[in-house]
Amino acid sequence: MNPASEVITIPHVDLDRYLGTWFEICRLPLRWEDEGAEDITATYSLDDDGSIQVDNRCIDEDGKPVRALGQAIPTDQSNAKLTVTFLPEYLRWIPFTKGDYWILALADDYSVSLVGTPDRKNLWLLARNHHLPDEIKEMYLTAARTQGFDLSKLITPNQSGNVVTV
Repeated sequence: MNPASEVITIPHVDLDRYLGTWFEICRLPLRWEDEGAEDITATYSLDDDGSIQVDNRCIDEDGKPVRALGQAIPTDQSNAKLTVTFLPEYLRWIPFTKGDYWILALADDYSVSLVGTPDRKNLWLLARNHHLPDEIKEMYLTAARTQGFDLSKLITPNQSGNVVTV
C-alpha cells in the first residue's frame, strides 16, 4: 500500500442502519480524549434537520463521566464520508472546525465499523458489542494497515459494556 494514495471508503452506508450505539474497541490517540478513558461509546441519532447527532460518552482518567455532543453531515451520496463538529451550534459556521469521519469498512450486519480520516491520523474501530473477538478485530486492523494507517500507537480502552450516564 502506498501511503500517498487516497484512503478508500466503502461504496455506500445505510444511515438508518448505522444509527444507534457503538462501543469503541480501539483508536489512535486523540488530543481531546484521555488515553486512559474507559467505557467509550458513540451514539448516533437523526436530527429533525436530517443531520446526525453524535453523542460521545466515556469515563475520563479521573473517573468522571464526560459527554460531548456533536453533529455529523454526509458529504456525498455514499454516506460513507461525513464531516463532524463538536462546537456549540452557534459556532458551527466557523470554517476549518469540522473533522472528517470516513467509514472504511463495515460488517454486512452493521455490527463492526472501521472509521478513519483521509490524512490517516485518526482511526476508530467500533462495534455494537463492547467485546470483539480477536480474529475479527485483527481483520479490521489489517484493513487499516492495508490503507496505510500506522497502528503502532493504538489504544484499546477498557470496556465494561456500560453506556455512561451523565
